[in-house]
Amino acid sequence: MSAEHPEVQHEIDVDKHVRIYLLVFASLAALTVITVGISYLHLPLVPAVSLALLVATIKGSLVACYFMHLISERKLIYWVLAFTAFFFIFVLLVPMLTDVDRIAL
Repeated sequence: MSAEHPEVQHEIDVDKHVRIYLLVFASLAALTVITVGISYLHLPLVPAVSLALLVATIKGSLVACYFMHLISERKLIYWVLAFTAFFFIFVLLVPMLTDVDRIAL
């Protein structure tokens, strides 16, 4: 029989998780370098901010998925997160929409 001892299996699992964390750390470091590189491109404001927000979204997703362990959560947590994001955006937009008469469109 090739049944492994629980200690050996635990060490294999820990090594797997450490490798994943190191890969995520390297990805975050590379994305930070990319963000700094974007700032040196002297792009117009809108493309520069759009690229920086895209990179920040990717970095935030990596942190949330791996370091906060959301990648193994059930689907309910994603619905709660989506509702929270929608509500947050709504709360930010309400003051702007109530002050539409002062904004020159």
